[in-house]
Amino acid sequence: MYKKEKHCDASNPADARCGDCWDHVSLDAETKLLLALVVGKRTKKNTKQLVRKMVKVLQNKPPRLMTSDEGKAYEQAIMEAFGEEHPSERTGKRGRPRRPALVPPKDLVYATVHETRVKGRGKKISYRTIFGTEEQVQEALKASRCSRKVNTSFIERQNGTDRNRCSRKVRKTYCFSKDWDVHPRRRI
Repeated sequence: MYKKEKHCDASNPADARCGDCWDHVSLDAETKLLLALVVGKRTKKNTKQLVRKMVKVLQNKPPRLMTSDEGKAYEQAIMEAFGEEHPSERTGKRGRPRRPALVPPKDLVYATVHETRVKGRGKKISYRTIFGTEEQVQEALKASRCSRKVNTSFIERQNGTDRNRCSRKVRKTYCFSKDWDVHPRRRI
């Protein structure tokens, strides 16, 4: 009935709720307030759902600085949530006009943490600015009460605490939890 991710078959609908179950978390680093939570596989759909929930809590106002790992779905989800539509220029050709383009607003600042690994061990951590400018990132870090670097350490600490307090999420144990239905109920 329940399986680990390596034993799941993507073409089998019965395996859709088997395997890895992630907690997608949006956290305010300064207050440690949990803004949004989505439980499930690491997919574009769940990433978009997480960002939509975060936007709703923030009342459509982007935070001073957003950071994440280099998950591919984050950039698109953030652009869809905060992006502003700008009409495309006319091409002068016949046919349907182009769709309006999504453009990041000037106050949207988003950076990803890039970890360089050698033989499975982290050697160097750097960041890449995705939306906004380098100056905006530095200004946001200067105004921050909790950090002077772009990082994901606050969310990693929250994940570690969550795993420590919830026996179903402990890694490398005989008590490995395979039942997805209990994960949303077991929160800090």
